[in-house]
Amino acid sequence: MRLPKFMLAFLAIGILWSCGEKEPANKNKEKENTSFEYLVDRFADIQILRYQVPGFDNLSLNQKKLVYALTQAGLAGRDIMWDQNYRHNLQIRRALEKIDTTYTGDKSSDDWKAFQTYLKRVWFSNGIHHHYSNDKLKPGFSAEYLTTLLEATDTELTGEPFDVIFNEQDAKKVNKKKGIDNVAESAVNFYDPGITSAQVEEFYAKADRGPEGRPVETGLNSKLILRDGKISEEVYKSGGMYGTAIDEMIKWLEMAKDVAENEKQAKTLELLIEYYKTGSLATWDEYAISWVNSREGDIDWITGFVEVYNDPLGYKGSYETIVQIKDFEMSKQMAVLSDNAQWFEDESPLMDEHKKKNVVGISYKTVNVAGESGDASPSTPIGVNLPNNNWIRQEHGSKSVSLGNIIDAYNNAGESGRLQEFAFDEEEIAREKKYGTAASKLLTALHEVVGHASGQINAGVGQPKETLKNYASTMEEGRADLVGLYYLMDPKLQELGLTDNWEELGKTAYDRYIRNGLVTQLIRIELGDDIEEDHMVNRQWVSAWVFERGQADKVIEKVERDGKTYYHINDYAKLRELFGQLLRETQRIKSEGDFKAAQDLVEGYGVKVDQELHAEVLERNSAFITPPYSGFVNPYIVPVQDSEGGIVDFRLEWPETFESQMHAYGKNYSFLK
Repeated sequence: MRLPKFMLAFLAIGILWSCGEKEPANKNKEKENTSFEYLVDRFADIQILRYQVPGFDNLSLNQKKLVYALTQAGLAGRDIMWDQNYRHNLQIRRALEKIDTTYTGDKSSDDWKAFQTYLKRVWFSNGIHHHYSNDKLKPGFSAEYLTTLLEATDTELTGEPFDVIFNEQDAKKVNKKKGIDNVAESAVNFYDPGITSAQVEEFYAKADRGPEGRPVETGLNSKLILRDGKISEEVYKSGGMYGTAIDEMIKWLEMAKDVAENEKQAKTLELLIEYYKTGSLATWDEYAISWVNSREGDIDWITGFVEVYNDPLGYKGSYETIVQIKDFEMSKQMAVLSDNAQWFEDESPLMDEHKKKNVVGISYKTVNVAGESGDASPSTPIGVNLPNNNWIRQEHGSKSVSLGNIIDAYNNAGESGRLQEFAFDEEEIAREKKYGTAASKLLTALHEVVGHASGQINAGVGQPKETLKNYASTMEEGRADLVGLYYLMDPKLQELGLTDNWEELGKTAYDRYIRNGLVTQLIRIELGDDIEEDHMVNRQWVSAWVFERGQADKVIEKVERDGKTYYHINDYAKLRELFGQLLRETQRIKSEGDFKAAQDLVEGYGVKVDQELHAEVLERNSAFITPPYSGFVNPYIVPVQDSEGGIVDFRLEWPETFESQMHAYGKNYSFLK
């Protein structure tokens, strides 16, 4: 390893930090976490939390250097996500941040408070569109007031970037509704304005798909550009689109490679660096194969242009990074799912031709997040399964992780009032209190480990993004949920030592899924809106389908009591059968590429909302303080130097406020112009 080069870089960073390039040291240091404060801020429909990083103090110095370098590489690409989300985001953010730090006028007015809330919402969403609904955020102040702030701070924001804050242009970041041109009606910056869905599909129909049977993820790391009536592809790479940020990412990844825990890990980082240098999707596949087979060591990461939820057609990957430290005890407990993956596949209700004969290489771990960036921050997932390329998953398996410290932070910062309000009776409440956390963790584990790894596509059928198009993501998430739901009420879980009562665990899981899918998730959207976010859509179509199909036997009963609506499960065994039937059908749809069936399922059950019920739910929820959305600030990983300037350790510090971290990030990690 070229340790001297690494140490030189760390010395430079140590000097940079000592020169004030981060916010001042905070009170919330890791060694003082006996009474850790999770809540940082609340505004609009959002709460900001902190998370602890168990195990960080026990890492070796080189492991801490690896974690540090990976988090710095992730943050170096932060602005990529902002630009991907919308073409004017960076210009708008920088103008708003300058106002926030330099304005010296009246800060007690309602207009100023509205400005600060708007800025926090923009920070949280990595842009001017809501992170979940995709609707453009509405400022609580006028264009005239913003003009006053711009003039008072000598800040420039004119033309379309100014106007779009207040007008109806680019109203949806991602619009997957039926019957419209999904690309033309989406503001996300994967396609130049003027490009249509038909043009995108025509372009990629002619694109290189890689070797037969082992296709690359066509279009994953590029933007389609329209020039003089012709469409071309601009690739994200060093020397290409986002090149200045990617070069900074490469610098840190080179440092990470120098302190990798083993040769496999170092080789994986080397392939990642090569991918960022060339933009080659064939190299991305080589990296993904190396990454999924690199399973030794205590440190791991997810990074790159990964998830395609933000592309209405499912080609383009959003930038993200999650740096992870193993949670040894939880990973040991949950590895049992990986070891029994073939049993779950063999016993599933899928058609025999849709079952995998040899489920390989599924790796499941509970990890603790050490840092996040891009599409994973401030709003983060709680579980991830990668890689996404289907043939790699089939031949080499996948890695599934549950973000344990994120889940713990959610649990520690929550409140129980909503459970009392929306659960049907005291028996349901008691079960939830006893088994709710275990049911949640096991659903996540089964979804990621068994769900995403199960099933196979028929020979000659294209990838879901080609066959199921704008329904591919919600269909896949629903399919994985159904795998988890089917097995959450199976005695096998108790046999494997994952619960002390499989029946009560299953009932708890079913209660909470139906309650959320049909009722409580409605608190996340505005009255009158359809459901559009893929995971929310899948939870509703799964729940609504089984409710409808079970009505004759009153498997689930809609109960009106004291002016309030509840969905009460009368027959859990029959509900499990219905989950199995729907799982069989969703796998058939995926395996056969049946677009119409996917469309009928999603549009018929997952999108439309009972407006009377929605109004009732919002009224019932108004009594509770906790907002429907949560996100996180990240801890700072701070180098500790000896008297000669050498790095001898790293410590964790937490930001006091959401604003301070966002301003620090804007100052230190703006590598795009």
